[in-house]
Amino acid sequence: MPRSDFRLVHSRHPGRLPPRPRREGLFSPIMVMAPLAAFTAVFVWDGAPPLSAAVSGPGDRESASFARCSGPARQTCVVDGDTFWYRGTKIRIADINTPETGEPACAAEAKRGAAATRRMTQLLNAGPFSLERTERDTDRYGRALRIVTRGGDSLGATLVAEGLAEEWQGGAEAGADFSAG
Repeated sequence: MPRSDFRLVHSRHPGRLPPRPRREGLFSPIMVMAPLAAFTAVFVWDGAPPLSAAVSGPGDRESASFARCSGPARQTCVVDGDTFWYRGTKIRIADINTPETGEPACAAEAKRGAAATRRMTQLLNAGPFSLERTERDTDRYGRALRIVTRGGDSLGATLVAEGLAEEWQGGAEAGADFSAG
């Protein structure tokens, strides 16, 4: 006896086919996740760093795997667009100023600060870099002041060119305003 006939004869209700599996309908997990994935790809993902920011020079010897800082133990991580920890040393990028992420003045500053932080993380992870000393070794908060370069080009200048930072003008009295646009 063919298998399909077996189900007709030996089921609870002889002569009736077993119920068909239910279809998920329009709101199946795939139908919900596909648009979310497309939205994320288009509006959230920043993409890979441009090649000009990823070309290392012969003097670039520093490298590590950077992520966003979290928790009290900070060894190698990014605090925000102009501050990071490297091998246990807190470094302030000396040639730029980026929007605040810890206590932003408004939602626009928070958004731009987060974008600058993501971008600096990408740049630091893009390959070997150099840490160049400045006239002052540390700032008033004890952070090491360094200009971060790759192939002789400042990573801070890359953020400035992309509109995510401004050139360092001096202390807090310089009055950076990242709340606009």
